Amino acid sequence: MQFVLVIYHGTTLLPGTPEAGRVSEADKKAAYADYVALNEMENWTGAPPLGLPKDATTVTVTDGAAVRTEGPWLGLRHAVGGFAVVEAEDLDAAIAIAARVPQARMGGAVEVRPSVKYY
Repeated sequence: MQFVLVIYHGTTLLPGTPEAGRVSEADKKAAYADYVALNEMENWTGAPPLGLPKDATTVTVTDGAAVRTEGPWLGLRHAVGGFAVVEAEDLDAAIAIAARVPQARMGGAVEVRPSVKYY
């Protein structure tokens, strides 16, 4: 079964935030090592890295016109930091993989959704 993991950074590892300065070098290295291990899994397909939320531009349409707003739609703490697609036997197996994502333990969160075709 295919699941999409939506990774919310919180502010823990975002460069330039006060929280990032409080993360030890050992914790940073462990987080990077976790991502190396996840990317080596055959059932994990990571997305290309996203830029920082402060560099996001959000687009909505009002009265047929595109409206551009600087910044992320959800705000800094809940900004999406990335996503991945995993193949897992069931939801519990997908949750076990999501728990390995560093943001799940470092002030962010990982949302797990089954992949569904709507068309």
